[in-house]
Amino acid sequence: MNRVATGLLAAVMAFASIALAEDGDSLVASNEKVTKLAGDMKFTEGPVWLPNEKKLVFSDIPNSKLMQWSEQDGLSVFRESKNANGNILDLEGRIISCQHGARNLIRIEKDGSTTVLADRFEGKRFNSPNDVAVRSDGTLWFTDPPWGLTGPHEIPGHWVYKLDPKTGKVDVVYKYLAMPNGIVFSPDETRIYIADTGGHQRHPDSAFHDMPASIQCYEISDDGKLEKKLFHINAGSDGMAVDTKGNLYTTHGGKVYIYDADGKKLEDIDVPEGPANVCFGGDDFKTLFITARTSLYSVRMKNSGAKPKP
Repeated sequence: MNRVATGLLAAVMAFASIALAEDGDSLVASNEKVTKLAGDMKFTEGPVWLPNEKKLVFSDIPNSKLMQWSEQDGLSVFRESKNANGNILDLEGRIISCQHGARNLIRIEKDGSTTVLADRFEGKRFNSPNDVAVRSDGTLWFTDPPWGLTGPHEIPGHWVYKLDPKTGKVDVVYKYLAMPNGIVFSPDETRIYIADTGGHQRHPDSAFHDMPASIQCYEISDDGKLEKKLFHINAGSDGMAVDTKGNLYTTHGGKVYIYDADGKKLEDIDVPEGPANVCFGGDDFKTLFITARTSLYSVRMKNSGAKPKP
C-alpha cells in the first residue's frame, strides 16, 4: 500500500469489514471502503471539519501539533499545540481545543490568536481536558480525565463540566464516572452521550470504585441541565459522533461501532489501525473522518453528520 504524498489525495484503500445489523442495510455508502488519507504521525485524535476552508484539522498529541488535511493540499502542520486532544467548532466556526499539556480549554480566534476559556474549577487546575461538545446555546460541555496530566491532581475526581464562554462560568455536570472520555449531543439535544473508559473511579464522596467501560446516555432539559440517566451501552468508546438520524458512531477495539439512538448496535466497521475519534465532514457532511493511531482515514456514509440545532 503506497504512502500518501503531500498535496495528493490518497488513493490507498484498506478493506473495511462491515458487520451489519439484522436487516442487512449498511449505513456505509454503496461500494465504499475505508480510505487511508495520511500517515506517519504518533497518535491522532480530535478531528474537526472546517467547511469554509474545506479541510480537516486534527490533533497529533505526542507531537504537540494540530495537523490539517485537504483533498487539494494533502497533509501539513496547522499549528503548534500543547498536546491538544479533542477539537470542535463553536457556533461562530472557531476551533475549540482541549489541551492536555496546558490543562485547559482554548479557542483559536479567526486571526490565529488563542483565548484560554477555562483552566480551573473553583481555583483548582483541571486534570487533562479530553473532549468537548457544543450545544446550540453556545455552552461547551467537556470531559476531564487524568490522561496527559503533567502535575498532581488538584480536583478530587474525573468530572464532566459545562462552560459558558460568554461569562466564563464553569459548572460540574456529573461527578460519578471513572474516566469520562468522548462526549456528544443527540441532534435534537434532548440527550447527551458520554463515554466512560472505566477503571478506578475517584469518587468525591466515598471510597474508590472499579467501574466497567460504558457509554452513558442522559436526558437534557430544555434549559440545558443534565437530567436522568436513560440507558447505557456495555461497551467503551473514545471519541464519538452522531448523524442526522440520531445514530451514534463510537470508537473502540479497532473498529467504528454504530448504534441507534437507543443504544441498539447497527453495525461495525473495521479500521486498519485502532480508531480514537471520528467526525463528519466534506461538502455534504457525509464523509466520516477517522483518526486512528498514526494515521487518518475516511469512509463515505449514507447519512450526513449532525450539527448543533438552530
